[in-house]
Amino acid sequence: MALRPVQVNIKALDGLAVGRFWAEALGWSVFRPGVTTYVGPVGGFVWPDPVAVCIDVVPVPESKTATKNRVHLDLATTSAAHQAELVARLQALGATPAHVGQGDVPWTVLADPEGNEFCVLEPREIYRGTGPIAAVVVDCADPRAMARFWDEAMDWTLHEVTDDHAVLRSAKGVGPYLEFLRTPDVKTVPDRVHLDLLPYPGDDKAAEVVRLRALGATDLDLGQGDVAWTCLADPEGHEFCVLAPS
Repeated sequence: MALRPVQVNIKALDGLAVGRFWAEALGWSVFRPGVTTYVGPVGGFVWPDPVAVCIDVVPVPESKTATKNRVHLDLATTSAAHQAELVARLQALGATPAHVGQGDVPWTVLADPEGNEFCVLEPREIYRGTGPIAAVVVDCADPRAMARFWDEAMDWTLHEVTDDHAVLRSAKGVGPYLEFLRTPDVKTVPDRVHLDLLPYPGDDKAAEVVRLRALGATDLDLGQGDVAWTCLADPEGHEFCVLAPS
């Protein structure tokens, strides 16, 4: 049994507008399979995508608070010129500079039109084959503990773990990385951005949820009611959902 991350879930007041922003940012397409706005690679609607970790934008009535998100996307670039062009294009689409205490760094920190922070990275060889999303980055207090939980929770491969940083990626060596970074801040508001995980065909979702609880996940009541997915939190309180296979 195992799980795989299939999408990054972003809450938004205007799900379609935020979805269109991210589609333009990534060079992907927008799909409306239901009330959410799904952003995935160009072509027909494919779910789950066999390689990419896509984006699903969910409409909510609450605006983002001023608190920095504990999950964000890092976007890949191939050259200094590409980085500069991408930053300029994103700002023309409605992104704004974001200040999260980054100081003088080679990457650029921006926020989407509803304030969700993300980074446009300088060229890095490690991200050349990831596609437009280099990494999904999670702030945490203990990367080693996060690595233990998420390495067991998913079928991805653990590439690196230190006191400050843990890195996982699909065992197929494709798509973005999942990275846990040690930060001093603690969670104070519900997550605006989180991961959605999916069992493989033939696996039992209920059994997967039981397995995750045994690893240290806890049940999460977000007022979701009777839905097909299960809302959980990892040992540091990062929210995530286990989806039902279609």
